[in-house]
Parts: sequence; structure tokens; C-alpha cells
Amino acid sequence: MERIDKVVSSALNVSRNDARSFIKKGLVTVNSQTARDIGAKVDEERDELFYNGKKINYSKFVYIMMNKPKGVISVSDGKGEKTVIDILPNEMKRKKLFPAGRLDKDTTGFMLITDDGDFAHRILSPKNHIPKTYVAVLDKPFNNEIIREFEKGIKLKNESLMPAKIKPLDCGYLTAEVTISQGMYHQIKRMFAKFSITVLELKRISMGGLYLDEALNEGECRYITQNELYFIENGKLL
Repeated sequence: MERIDKVVSSALNVSRNDARSFIKKGLVTVNSQTARDIGAKVDEERDELFYNGKKINYSKFVYIMMNKPKGVISVSDGKGEKTVIDILPNEMKRKKLFPAGRLDKDTTGFMLITDDGDFAHRILSPKNHIPKTYVAVLDKPFNNEIIREFEKGIKLKNESLMPAKIKPLDCGYLTAEVTISQGMYHQIKRMFAKFSITVLELKRISMGGLYLDEALNEGECRYITQNELYFIENGKLL
């Protein structure tokens, strides 16, 4: 159960005072009954809320899959630069959303956005080693020796990286599918750079066991279901 003014504020992405004003003006209904008490509690699982005749979709937390485009940064406040939060559709925006993890500014693909800090901590914690898979386009081909080096774990100056999987996606070995279980700074680019190979394009296609929805064009997003959340953490659907 949650206070109705808090639910309306979060769902409509308005201030708590605005939400209370809507309720006092009789613009909010609960199960077809006009709400008047700003302190009343609603059941987030069962009650149906409407604002000005339009259904309010709300939940305690939201989980969004975005196909991140180039040129936007993976933070909540870009200090003048465009962020993944900025390009969310207005109907998806709500307070306290943040990207769970980061993608480089020029990296595209699966970006998870949420306001559930506990969930984000679990999937990003180094001890859980949630795998993430990328497609990398390279300026020079890799070979079987590099595949073996990735599988053993690569040392970069003072860092020892965990084993990673790499496989070719074309016969010229210029496009690679790479799966890592860490999130080090520019990790994949630095791994290939050790062998004098430059990553020209990089796209994340999965987190855990959940793959980027192929129906999403760059910049588009959709909500992630509870079943899919399990898939991220456990690698299989319920």
C-alpha cells in the first residue's frame, strides 16, 4: 500500500504538491470513485487509478530497456550533454531514474534504466559477474590465438581481466561477438588494443540472459517485464 499523492506524483512525473492539487480538484479516481483524501492509501497491485479520465500506469519501480544510440551519455545528469534519461519518452519519465551501468558515448545497444537501486546493485556487483554480450566491428581480423588469450583472461598493465568469450560473426574475422563478466573502463576496446586491433563499432546485445529487443530502433525503448528481470539475473525465463 502506498499514499495516493505519492503514486500520482511518481506516475505522472509531477511534484507532490501538484499531485495533491489534482486530487483536491477531483481529477483523480480510484476504482471509479473520485479521490479526495491526499493521504489515502492505494494498493499498487489491485487498484485502478485514473487522472482526468486517463488510466494511470504505476508501479513501485520501473525497468526500461533502451536501444542506446550514439552521442548520448549513460548518466542521469549530463551537465549540459544529452543523456539516456533525456531521450526517454515523456510518458516513461519519472523521478529518480538512472542507467544501471554505463555504455561509452559512442557505444550503442542495450541500456537498462530503472529506479530500483537494489536490483541495479545486484546485477552490477562484481561478485555476481552478470555476463554482458557485445558485437564489435574491428579494423583488423582476430585469430584463434586471440580467442585463446581472451578465454584465459587478459592482463592489461596492472589489471587482470577475467576470462572472456569471443567468436567470429563473419568469415573474415572482422566482426566479433564478445561476452564479458566485468565492467572495466573501455574494457573490450582495451582488450583488442593489446593485439593492435581497433574497435570501430561496439553494440551491447544482452545483459545476463536477456537480449536486446530486435524491434527497438536506436533511441527507442520499452518496459522490461518481471519475467525478463529474472532472465537478467538467472539466465533463463521462469
